[in-house]
Amino acid sequence: MTPLAKLLEAALFASARPITTEELAALSPDESRAALAAAIDELREHYDVDGHGVELQEIAGGWQILTRAEYTEAIERAQLAARPQRLSAAALETLAIIAYRQPISRAEIEEIRGVAIGGVLKSLHERGLIDVVGRGEGLGRPLMYGTTPVFLEHFALRHLEELPRADELAIALRVPAPASVSE
Repeated sequence: MTPLAKLLEAALFASARPITTEELAALSPDESRAALAAAIDELREHYDVDGHGVELQEIAGGWQILTRAEYTEAIERAQLAARPQRLSAAALETLAIIAYRQPISRAEIEEIRGVAIGGVLKSLHERGLIDVVGRGEGLGRPLMYGTTPVFLEHFALRHLEELPRADELAIALRVPAPASVSE
């Protein structure tokens, strides 16, 4: 590996969060952007080609070294890694609405879900998954909510465009037809 790739590896290993390309560039300001991109590719290829248990992934606008998915369950079972707190069904529903319709007001979310969501919004905000992204134009200029980079990290997404499209969700959620019984 090149010295720049080794430097990036050390920084990514030391960080508990994704590091942006700009932050990686600050590690060695004399290097060109092309050299930085080549070092990132070299590091990613190093983990992929040599069959390591970790991989370099682009998440939430940054880069992070993560455990490969096939080893996650065993590591969690052995309680070697901090397990992220699970989200309730209500929190997941609310988060999905915000992710797909952002920016969106509390009243709009409550209209879609048909229930009050004050506690759920507070919980999602405290976890850093959502934030106030502005004010609406309607009566009282309601707060508008959107997802945060922590949301992208939590779901291992590079950007919101990686969310499944609505038509893909309809297919995934379709109840399978009962098997026909031949007599």
